[in-house]
Amino acid sequence: MKLPASRIQSETVTRKEKWLGYLLGPAGALLLNAVLATYLNVYYTDVLKLTPLWGGIFLTVFPIVSKVIDAITNIIMGQIIDRTRTKEGKARPWLLLSAPLVTITAILLFTVPEANDTVKAIWVMISYNLFYSFAYTIFNMSHNLMVPLSTRDGTARGGLSVFNQITTIMMSGILVALVFPMVIMPMIGVDKSKWITLMSILAIVALPLTLLEYFFTKERVTEEAAQEDDSRKLTFAQQMKTIFSDKYMVLMYVYFLVSTIGVTLKNLGLVYYCNYVLGTYNDGITQMLVSVIGGVPMGIGIFAVWPLAKRFGKRNVTMVGFLLYALGSLICWLAPTSLIIVLIGQFIKNIGGLPSSYVFMALFADCLDHLEWSKHIRADGAAMSIYNIIAVAMVGIMTGVFNWMLATAGYVAPITAGSVAEASSWLAANGQTAQVALESLKPAADGVLTVALQQSANVNWVISFAFVGLEVFTGIILAVILKFINVEKNIAREQEEIKARKALRK
Repeated sequence: MKLPASRIQSETVTRKEKWLGYLLGPAGALLLNAVLATYLNVYYTDVLKLTPLWGGIFLTVFPIVSKVIDAITNIIMGQIIDRTRTKEGKARPWLLLSAPLVTITAILLFTVPEANDTVKAIWVMISYNLFYSFAYTIFNMSHNLMVPLSTRDGTARGGLSVFNQITTIMMSGILVALVFPMVIMPMIGVDKSKWITLMSILAIVALPLTLLEYFFTKERVTEEAAQEDDSRKLTFAQQMKTIFSDKYMVLMYVYFLVSTIGVTLKNLGLVYYCNYVLGTYNDGITQMLVSVIGGVPMGIGIFAVWPLAKRFGKRNVTMVGFLLYALGSLICWLAPTSLIIVLIGQFIKNIGGLPSSYVFMALFADCLDHLEWSKHIRADGAAMSIYNIIAVAMVGIMTGVFNWMLATAGYVAPITAGSVAEASSWLAANGQTAQVALESLKPAADGVLTVALQQSANVNWVISFAFVGLEVFTGIILAVILKFINVEKNIAREQEEIKARKALRK
């Protein structure tokens, strides 16, 4: 079957390619994923009220089991990409397929039927794996390979890496950090039908934008290597042996593993931290302030990070950044209930996180080029499958760990009531205390009150550790790891040698 042709034909990276293919195109799917990363677990715990299901075991075990499946599908998808040969590249064609799949499966995540707990659990498990283990795996694998496969020009590739991250950090950040806590979450509360409507809109918007990414990107590295790429001749075991025999690839995977553990637990803890430790449930201001302080440095980073990385090196700037990151996290952790101190710590932390956010994929691309130089093969799909396995496995494992920590500490989900009197009666009967005075609560448009319950000191400690505590340690560990990733030292010479080899084969 002939695939629709790319609208990008230039041999050098174009402005249209940057803005449409790398900035606007991925916005829909990445925004959807950012919202899910922050709020899907809230939907499970607060809307579906699954925390106590099977004695707290369900929300602990199911994410971990699901990520085993996800890891397998990532391996399969990596092999498929490495063996894909089309005029449109080996990764881009899968963007085309992922567009409708992401939309459909994302909607299924939230349309859990009103039934008994067993039916709900089955629906959650199936829909979760259809989205993460199937549809989003296809999108994410192909999307993440676009920067490494776009060009060998280090400056152009670094620019694309920055553009690629602007969508995730700025566009997604603005909506998730500002609009959601200030406007959307207070409006939808724990109303399931409103959640379904909102998430369906986000899923539908992702479809045309993902198609835009397909049409306005180009795999120049794949085209260059089309005649001599030998990666498809190697078995999966041989590819893994080759990749893990390269020290830079191993270090990058360890780096990404540690980073993902910290970031995932932070993302999971954000809403709970702002709702219970720093502020009150869906107060519309606490999460916005915390997130804005994170967003301001990210905006600065668009203009500052890449010039600094070109002057001092991607590794060096990122390494120093992580030391600031750990310092900012420590400041927050020392005074987790003080809004002023937490905002100061968050600002320092997010300044430190700028280099990692914007230049990681460019550094990863350098490691792929080094692997090609040293091993004479290019195994992008296999290498990216390991990257994605780490990402999805840690999301599942840390989600399970976080839910287990909440359940063990005694987390209690909010309740809904038709009146203050009904809420008071429930609280008295169940020995619970409302987080704020019932008289101060404003009912939703349909008259329903959402009543958040006061959490124990143990629950609040767990939430604080998740959001600000763990990354004190991961920031220091990451700075140490980066000390040994000096791939940039010889990458220009290695890229020239790769080009010379290809010239001899022609």
